[in-house]
Amino acid sequence: MSDNKVIQVKNLTKKFGDFTAVDTITFDVEKGEVFGFLGANGAGKTTAIKMLIGISKPTFGEAQVAGFNVFTNAEDVKKNIGYMSQKFALYDDLTVRENITFFGGIYGLSKTRIKEKADALIEELGLKGVSNQLVKSLPLGWKQKISFSVALLHDPKIVFLDEPTGGVDPITRRQFWELIYKAASQGTTIFVTTHYMDEAEYCDRVSIMVNGKIEALNTPKNLKEQFKVANMNDVFLMLARG
Repeated sequence: MSDNKVIQVKNLTKKFGDFTAVDTITFDVEKGEVFGFLGANGAGKTTAIKMLIGISKPTFGEAQVAGFNVFTNAEDVKKNIGYMSQKFALYDDLTVRENITFFGGIYGLSKTRIKEKADALIEELGLKGVSNQLVKSLPLGWKQKISFSVALLHDPKIVFLDEPTGGVDPITRRQFWELIYKAASQGTTIFVTTHYMDEAEYCDRVSIMVNGKIEALNTPKNLKEQFKVANMNDVFLMLARG
């Protein structure tokens, strides 16, 4: 595996009986890259992510994530990645600090390290005034920011974000992307799915899945030039229509 390529996928496929959910996809993702993984509902994005994070075994193909084979070293993959999604839930009946402490323990951090991380995270996000409030009392945008930060607690090489900004307002989405950029600038690879096409513009490169296949993969600028359109939404619509 190349030192700069933290995800390497070749002909990765997932079948459910006669149905092919992910069809021989091939791509690489480099260290510190913000990689957008786009597609309509049912295109195969979530199935592909489940294989890459080690919770679903591929039917065939090859994939290495954070230096580990997803077929044979799924547990090592899990230890070296972070994950959050729109559906990922912090524990509503725990406080902000209790949630951070709980997940730090799951990630195997020492008590001292958990306290250091919790203090730094609370300071960075400006949560001092609410750190002892129950998470259920916070707005969705705050929950998403905390969830992302919790996914980074153990300093993973890669963070998978599955529709992380669904349901939040545009200003909060922009603030969330500032957190993404900061993590990427520190060397963490960000693998993000989104159905907001304006967010595709924020990615270094994007792939677009249609019916289980990757139909386009390039920088947003190059894709817009290739399809002779002004925005990524038009690129997506052209591919979806075939």
